[in-house]
Amino acid sequence: METDAFGEARESMAAAGIDAWLVYDFRGSNPVMAQLLPHMPSTTRRSFLLVPVSGEPRLLTHVIEATQFGHLDMPVAVYDGREAMLSKLREFLGNRGRVAMEYSPRGELPTVSWVDGGTLELVRSLGVEVISSADLLQAALARWSGASLEAHLDASRQVTEVKDGAFDYIRSCLASAKQWCSEYDVQQFIVAEFRRRNLEVAHAPIVGVNANSADPHYSPTPDESLVISPGDWVLIDLWARHPGEGVFADITWVACAGTAASAAQRRIFEAVREARDLVLSETVDAFASGRPVQGWELDRVARDCFERQGMSDHVLHRTGHSLSPGPTVHGIGANLDDLEARDTRVILPGTGFTVEPGLYLPEFGVRLEVNVYVDPESGPQVTTPAQTEVILLDG
Repeated sequence: METDAFGEARESMAAAGIDAWLVYDFRGSNPVMAQLLPHMPSTTRRSFLLVPVSGEPRLLTHVIEATQFGHLDMPVAVYDGREAMLSKLREFLGNRGRVAMEYSPRGELPTVSWVDGGTLELVRSLGVEVISSADLLQAALARWSGASLEAHLDASRQVTEVKDGAFDYIRSCLASAKQWCSEYDVQQFIVAEFRRRNLEVAHAPIVGVNANSADPHYSPTPDESLVISPGDWVLIDLWARHPGEGVFADITWVACAGTAASAAQRRIFEAVREARDLVLSETVDAFASGRPVQGWELDRVARDCFERQGMSDHVLHRTGHSLSPGPTVHGIGANLDDLEARDTRVILPGTGFTVEPGLYLPEFGVRLEVNVYVDPESGPQVTTPAQTEVILLDG
């Protein structure tokens, strides 16, 4: 069985002096396995996928589950008891000295750390050096195909249309003396629009008013939801994708439900906009000069901007996350992060990410989110509209 992911993996391993990639899964514990193997079954025993730097991949799984992998065009070895598993695994590894697995030293990158400590000890006891697969799996799984890019661009167009429709819905409610809407109503309007367009959403979008907009992961419910009134501050974070190879489009915009934003709201909005635009400019400049840039460096650009303005106390999260093919909106590639973790992975051509700096005060929050795809030839491309002014929802 040969896939683009396996080919990318071999190139990355050869460049890094890695002998093999050992992907371990127990009851769905490692999402990488499902991305490498088509139609990954639900299993109850331990499985090991070995991708050597040269030669064909091989799978080791329990004998009672072997038939579930019969659709794979690769050798499948089986074991019954623990001793047989160790013997087969030792045979798999052979004399390979450096083997990559999904872990991160000291847990620095939790987004790629899925192998438990005991399994690491077991593999190391077989005489191999285990290193992190963080760079390897980004090269193999985070790059977009042409189909992924096309689907993402269309999703970006549609998500933007739904965002505009949601703000128009609020505007119409404010203008009507007989109608009102809540955070939850707007959220459900967005969900219904995505469903109508046959877009996949994973979970419901964020619609936060006033203090709720200062909670980055706030989600209204039927029982806990504020009514949107004239003068309120509104933040909407929404994302969707085409099923299959589609990469999520993920954007955040803000609005004032009145004729003008307050001076404080404008000041925070302008600070966040400046940080976002500085990150975008740094990304373009790095590519133009041929300088590799790591995820943590782009995060520092935004946070340095906030520190110069005396606003760093209002930062609650990293500047951006990976966008890659796969079932989740947070991708498997490099994040723009020097806050929650120091992501030292290089932003690779052919990958994508969000830029979404935010400032959160007790009264309201501002987050401005765009998506970026790094075209291998023309460089970073912003694939979603960038908000430049506060939207006014004249009530």
